[in-house]
Amino acid sequence: MNKPFSLATSVLAAAYAVFTSGCASTGHDDHSRHDHNHGFDSIKQLVAVVQPTAGNKCSGVVRFTEVAGVVYVYAEISGLTPNQQHAMHVHEFGDGTTPDGMKAGGHYNPEEKTHGLPGTNERHAGDLGNLQADSTGKAVYRAEFNNISMIGVKNPIVGRGVIVHAKPDDGGQPVGNAGARIGFGTIGVANPKQ
Repeated sequence: MNKPFSLATSVLAAAYAVFTSGCASTGHDDHSRHDHNHGFDSIKQLVAVVQPTAGNKCSGVVRFTEVAGVVYVYAEISGLTPNQQHAMHVHEFGDGTTPDGMKAGGHYNPEEKTHGLPGTNERHAGDLGNLQADSTGKAVYRAEFNNISMIGVKNPIVGRGVIVHAKPDDGGQPVGNAGARIGFGTIGVANPKQ
């Protein structure tokens, strides 16, 4: 089922190679080549604005930055159940065209691994673990991952979806028993001037 995503990763890498080599062979000066590559070179951060699914209040922002092959994730989410953990995953698609978040598909899992929590080697690329809500239903989340990339060859997440769930991810199979999808956001390119 997930083989198309491995193919998509390969296509993305090939497209990037063709794009950059094509720019280098146009005969333009160095400034022109830089402008053509600007779309890739200038991506410093990805962002997902989480909106509540139907009947829920979950909202917030998830930011992704990458340094030397490590993706750092920072999130501020509100509208959660007070003093409870809530699972957060990267899902296959950034498709928010239904109010329930179901068009986001399943967990992003291009390597076809079994589900797991952060800190374990055997886990989906999209397994981000749990948010911990405080007494007001707000959570601040910080984590780092080396099994994904923002736009690179290794499990790129740009264009995919972030889902916040109603329950904690308990690490169980097949997807952690995390319950309903209470928040959804598409992972897009952040404006570097903000």
